[in-house]
Amino acid sequence: MLSVLSLQLFRLQVAERQDLSEIARGNALRDIRVLPARGLVYDRNGTLIVHNTPTYTISLAPRYFDRTRIPLLAKHLDVPDSVVALRLQEAQDYNPYRLYPSFSNVSFAQYSRILEDVYLLPGVGWEIKQRRRYPTDARASHALGYIGEINREELNAIDHESDSSLYRQGDFRGRTGIEEGYEPWLRGIPGVARRWVNVYGLEIMSYAQGQGDQPPRGNYDLHLTLDHRVQEFAESLFVNKRGAVVALDPNDGGIIALVSKPDYPLESLSQGIQREAWQALLNHHEDPLYNRATMNLMPPGSTWKPFMALLGLSEGLLEGADETIYCPGYHPFGQGRFFRCLEARGHQNVVEALKNSCNTFFFELARRMDLEVFKKYANRFGFGVESPTDLLEQTPGLIPDSAYFEQTGRYWGTGAIMNLGVGQGDMGVTPFQLARYVAALANGGTLYAPHMVSHLVEPETNERLELPDISDPIHLDIDTTHVNLVREGMRLVMEAGTARASQIPGIPSAGKTGTAQAPGNFTDHSVFIMFAPFDNPQIALAVQCENTGNGSLCAAPIASLLAEMYLKGEVPPSWQTDIRMGRALSATSESLTQVAE
Repeated sequence: MLSVLSLQLFRLQVAERQDLSEIARGNALRDIRVLPARGLVYDRNGTLIVHNTPTYTISLAPRYFDRTRIPLLAKHLDVPDSVVALRLQEAQDYNPYRLYPSFSNVSFAQYSRILEDVYLLPGVGWEIKQRRRYPTDARASHALGYIGEINREELNAIDHESDSSLYRQGDFRGRTGIEEGYEPWLRGIPGVARRWVNVYGLEIMSYAQGQGDQPPRGNYDLHLTLDHRVQEFAESLFVNKRGAVVALDPNDGGIIALVSKPDYPLESLSQGIQREAWQALLNHHEDPLYNRATMNLMPPGSTWKPFMALLGLSEGLLEGADETIYCPGYHPFGQGRFFRCLEARGHQNVVEALKNSCNTFFFELARRMDLEVFKKYANRFGFGVESPTDLLEQTPGLIPDSAYFEQTGRYWGTGAIMNLGVGQGDMGVTPFQLARYVAALANGGTLYAPHMVSHLVEPETNERLELPDISDPIHLDIDTTHVNLVREGMRLVMEAGTARASQIPGIPSAGKTGTAQAPGNFTDHSVFIMFAPFDNPQIALAVQCENTGNGSLCAAPIASLLAEMYLKGEVPPSWQTDIRMGRALSATSESLTQVAE
């Protein structure tokens, strides 16, 4: 027996000394994962619009947890004993030997009580994480997006050779908007801190004076092109309305404002929303999670007429700028049928037709055009195709050609094609596409890639990183004379046409109202495009108001007020605002107060 004990002592102290020493150090040393602070977000003026606040997560390792301590842990967490038992079972199913994040968003008071009694709670761990905060009143839900906890399926899909250190169970990642699109830059790479711990898991001191620590790295702050004042004002104008606004800088494609209403509260989603509340958002009949700004398809109505004017001038459908088309108040298209115009306009050239929004003029242009050329030309302007952008959610839209009509079995005689000339019928565009198109009209014929992020900054070194992978601008190669004719017609729309009530005081601008037909027995949609100032455009907008009537009632005054806010930095007195909004203020949908709360 003495010989056996001697051999065992020799094995433990000599033969396997190195291996057992490593195990002993592992029992006393803990590698603590250090998450980098998620990147901050600033607007175009340097105003902080997204930052972080600490949140605490309690983890359980069932193999080491004393189940007689369930009542104590439940008391500290202010939950029933059954909840702790359920979370223990979930952790057991995951891995009984590893800490599993079981309680998220624990308050500081609860976290402190657990630390005081940690010697009584073996198998309990903790981690300090972050929660997003939004200090301004601009929600920008669909633009900023939210972060959510990573699920097991996503973890299993990660390449464990390269990304296993980036995410673990309980971590958060971007789900929508720029939080998702810029996830690698916002999140960064976790670090490691080595700490001596005692038998109760309490940290005693750093290992080797921190020489073995690896600090987190690689995260960036985002600086947006968004103007939080314009964004906030736009959201206030859409209270109790459905629709969208997209405002761009026509000189570089920067997104000044992007609104989709109804929307949702980012803060409640980013801190972990209850399942019942999440289901209520998912199932709400007005779909607040749906991004109307980049995905909502509807006919463009008369906002399509500037496009048709350029098509007619560029493709020779008109003999020149001076050619007139006679408008008797209607346009016949065979077999005794005809399309109505708003009134008999007489002879109209292209500029007059834009000013007066003469349907007959554009019905005739569509009758003369080739459908394949129509589609090709629309695609050049970004319709019917996806736009290059750093926003992930978008719909390409619908621009029909002969193949579409044949595949769908839809009627595509002369009447159907003529209807396309006034932005009605089998076609669908998004506010995002309309804003990009009017920005190109504003700057003379260049399509920029709309983008939300201006640049990134490394917070420690202030190193500036330019926007990654932004697409080069597309020059449409349109005759400048033709563009100027269209711009002149749009200027007259604001001065003496259908949008004259929405002219910005003291700032000449250009725009075009539109009415998109709503299917069924519903009020039509209000659509408007605009840029300002006329001679040196700084902002281009597209506004869509659902079921509020023609473009001059809701969309036009909203666009005008937003442009004024951006250009002047203030809005007019409330009584002037109410007058310019006109009947738009009374065109309301069902209140979304409960959803917002």
